[in-house]
Order: sequence, then structure tokens, then C-alpha cells
Amino acid sequence: MRAKGAPHGTRTRRPVVRLRSTADTGVTHVTRKNRVNDPDRLVLRKYDAKTGTHVLFREEH
Repeated sequence: MRAKGAPHGTRTRRPVVRLRSTADTGVTHVTRKNRVNDPDRLVLRKYDAKTGTHVLFREEH
């Protein structure tokens, strides 16, 4: 994946990733991550509107 406006063949360091709720509600958040600092899958605690609580959101591929 290359950055918008970047020359062809370059990879961006901050790709857009989709985070899916671990509460199995189908809620997703879209964010960017830094590949250098977070090479593994991203896990963030975010608000899930369907459950009304904060739950873990994991990066999906």
C-alpha cells in the first residue's frame, strides 16, 4: 500500500487498519498504525456503542 500522492512502488509507514470489537457486535473503528512501532496486530480499548461500554478492538486482516 502506498501513501496518497506518493511515487509508485513506495510503501507507507502508517497504513489504514480496521479494528473489530471483541464483543462480537460487528462494530468497527478505522485508524492508522505505525508499522515501525507496532509491527504486530493492533489492540485498542475503544467505546462500543452497541454494548455501551469500552471493550477491546483487535486489528483484522
